[in-house]
Amino acid sequence: MVWPLDSDWARERPGTSSDDKQSDDDNSSKIAYSLAKEACRTMLDFSLTEEQTALVDTTRRFVADKIVPIAGDCDRKSELPKNVIKEAWELGLVAPTVPEAYGGAGLGEVDHVLLTEELAFGCTGIQTAITAVTLAATPLIIAGTEDQKKKYLGMLTDEPCFAAYAITEPGAGSDAAGIRTQCRKVGDEWVLSGEKCFITNGSLARWYVVFATVDPALRHKGIMAFVVDRDTPGLSIGKKEDKLGQRASDTTSVILEDVVVPAANVIAPEGQGFRVAMTTFDRTRPDIAAGACGIMRRALEESVAYAKERKTFGVPIAEHQMVQAMIAEMAIKYEATRLLMLKAAWQIDAGERNSLIASYSKAFGADSAMAVATDAVQVFGGNGYISEYPVEKLMRDAKILQIYEGTSQIQRLVIARNLFAGSR
Repeated sequence: MVWPLDSDWARERPGTSSDDKQSDDDNSSKIAYSLAKEACRTMLDFSLTEEQTALVDTTRRFVADKIVPIAGDCDRKSELPKNVIKEAWELGLVAPTVPEAYGGAGLGEVDHVLLTEELAFGCTGIQTAITAVTLAATPLIIAGTEDQKKKYLGMLTDEPCFAAYAITEPGAGSDAAGIRTQCRKVGDEWVLSGEKCFITNGSLARWYVVFATVDPALRHKGIMAFVVDRDTPGLSIGKKEDKLGQRASDTTSVILEDVVVPAANVIAPEGQGFRVAMTTFDRTRPDIAAGACGIMRRALEESVAYAKERKTFGVPIAEHQMVQAMIAEMAIKYEATRLLMLKAAWQIDAGERNSLIASYSKAFGADSAMAVATDAVQVFGGNGYISEYPVEKLMRDAKILQIYEGTSQIQRLVIARNLFAGSR
């Protein structure tokens, strides 16, 4: 960098003494340093705004007071604490990206990942139930009609309300273009038939965003998107899944048997549904990275505290270099994921396409969270394997991050295709 010390205001002026010149030079250096510092701040700033700091502080206090004390019990009982969700809604933590025009807080994606990390620190099961509402709202935010937004986004902001995003099927998980739930037009209405599985908030949702196809042979070119009310005849809820982790979240199948949907509820017409689904994932994959950050930060804090207290060979295990190395690696993975998460979220707020960085953040974050949680169990030793300590839950909760919203393997395909397409 060239420092602007030779500019006119920094040169020696006629009639000035050497002391004056030295003073001017010192002032010039200070001004130059100040300008350079401000330029760097303008180019890249990792500090939070006052509003974001307040959002993080509020969410962190809520998590400490309301989620952490009950997380283990909710996990054991496989129950979502609806009273806690209601309190989260009252604080504005549920569907916070809904625009102000429809009663929401209108937060940006950077704001959203910040609060999601805090919720995940307490319990990713409860966090997933909350952020799944945003997942369902996103197709409407990006592609819904004005009437759809007023009605369905308005439901989310009028009172505590769940919604669900229904794309996964028994035969179409990673292959989203291979869905077989069919939609056929009958007069001015659409009739939907099929089954969705692994639907978060499946039995709790008041409405669903459902993806269906006019013809499975058309693959992505035949996919449409609809918003479907829970009380529509023909829509029923299947069994609640008994899961390895994130047990507090509600996960069920959703069955559609000749469900009649008015044309006014079409979010995306034939051929546009797949694009809406993928654009939604671009916006929500940073949220998965945020969940990973929450798990990793919790695992790191628990491991550091335990390593200071637990003694072997006459000293705290924090003094053993192998333990130190493990904890250092945990911290590195957390910080690296957080940077990817923030960049992917920032791109959304900046109006840039973020497909590549979103996949980076999701794949690296999910794999890192699993590795960090596993290492946390190792730091705790035998105690890490029993439910009396929190890290075994973190390990179980982390695994699903490598699976839902596109597996870690699918993320690598997305990344590779983007890279090869860019090299042509």
